Formats: sequence, structure tokens, C-alpha cells
Amino acid sequence: MLLSELQDKDVISLHTGNNLGRIVDVEVDDTGKIISLIAEPRKFWSRFFKGKETTFKFSDVEKIGTDVILIKL
Repeated sequence: MLLSELQDKDVISLHTGNNLGRIVDVEVDDTGKIISLIAEPRKFWSRFFKGKETTFKFSDVEKIGTDVILIKL
């Protein structure tokens, strides 16, 4: 899967049900393995939630579906 495909999916917290936005960046280690993902509210909502990036470990990803990414956060 490409990063651009991940960026088109909403990130949803399984614990709260909140939509955390979409993937805007990833952190990788020296070997190219994904360590963490960074989500940010969508552009419309970003004016209300400036600086509300959410960083979570790739191991927190429970499921990557066709429209959403479910995380244990």
C-alpha cells in the first residue's frame, strides 16, 4: 500500500469513536520500517483545531479498511 492511499482514509479511534483526521506524515526508521503515523483534522476542521496533530504508533493500527483506518487509541 502506498502512503498516498493511506492519506485518503479517515483515522478513527476505536476507544472514543472520534475521527482524528487523515494521515499527513509518517515516521520511519533506518531500515524503512514505519514507526508511527501522524494524523491531522481535515482542512475544513483544521481552522477550529489548529495544531491538533495526533501521533500514534503503527502497532496501534487495528485495521486498514477501504475508507478508514481504525486505531487502538
